[in-house]
Amino acid sequence: MSRYHVFDLSLSREHLSLSLCPVGILVILTTTFMPNGSPMPDSKSLTNSIPLPRPAEIITLPSYKNCHDHQYTQVVIGLKGQVEFEVAGRGNIVGPGQGCVVVACSDHAFGGIACQSDILVLNLPTPQRHDPLMLQKINQLAHCDTYFQLDAQIQKLIQMLVQEMQSNPDDLLLSRACNDTVIALLQRHISSFQTGKKESRFDLETLDRYINQHLSHKISIAQLAGSVFLGESQFHLMFKEQMGITPHQYVLNKRIDLAKKLINQGHLNLSQISELVGFSSQSSFTHRFTRALGISPSQYKKQYSPS
Repeated sequence: MSRYHVFDLSLSREHLSLSLCPVGILVILTTTFMPNGSPMPDSKSLTNSIPLPRPAEIITLPSYKNCHDHQYTQVVIGLKGQVEFEVAGRGNIVGPGQGCVVVACSDHAFGGIACQSDILVLNLPTPQRHDPLMLQKINQLAHCDTYFQLDAQIQKLIQMLVQEMQSNPDDLLLSRACNDTVIALLQRHISSFQTGKKESRFDLETLDRYINQHLSHKISIAQLAGSVFLGESQFHLMFKEQMGITPHQYVLNKRIDLAKKLINQGHLNLSQISELVGFSSQSSFTHRFTRALGISPSQYKKQYSPS
């Protein structure tokens, strides 16, 4: 029996209430590879600790941006709407009948662009040495162009499979058939494309807007990188080069600046302010504030807030 590895789009855990979030249909095919292109070794501890996904699942992609990397290769196929992608420094817009290959361990960022965005997630079986045909298929996918165009014939087939899965969401045999069919035919029905290319960039205005909208919550480096469609390591390097400080320090400075503004307005107590600016507790807020300004929030309030 084939094993299946966990699909990791980093939309889970925090955000995987995706069925309610609007915006392009995607097909994501995943498998595990070492950086040299060979399959990852089997790990019983991994499969025992993490629930195995279905071979094919339909979820909805949100319009916010996200980024990550992982130890397996993904293939993303657009079926409806548009999705902005950046893979290892190469950006593009993936629309209906288009797709991209995300090679294992490469940083990539993604986000939906308007409209509704359902995604079909296909999890490939781990390549086994006794299955040379599957191993050959997966290696072909790993070495094809990053972005590709599907021909009309396979687009119609994928649309039909999606409709069947939507009508029969609990049919595991159908889920397996969808996975196997698309993988078996994909390589014979794609060509490269460069239309709609979107270059990766460091956009401080977009970054500031994202931070200001989410300042009352925890903000990760992956979320910041995704907001400007950069991979996490690439984003961290570019940010440090251009701003002279780390992204973490930049966000902290934003929190402190907002706290000072709220204290000066005099409408909220310190506990309310600490929550609004995204600190986990008032003691954490006091520690960070004092370390940044040299005086505690209560001392700052006495000196600068209206009497």
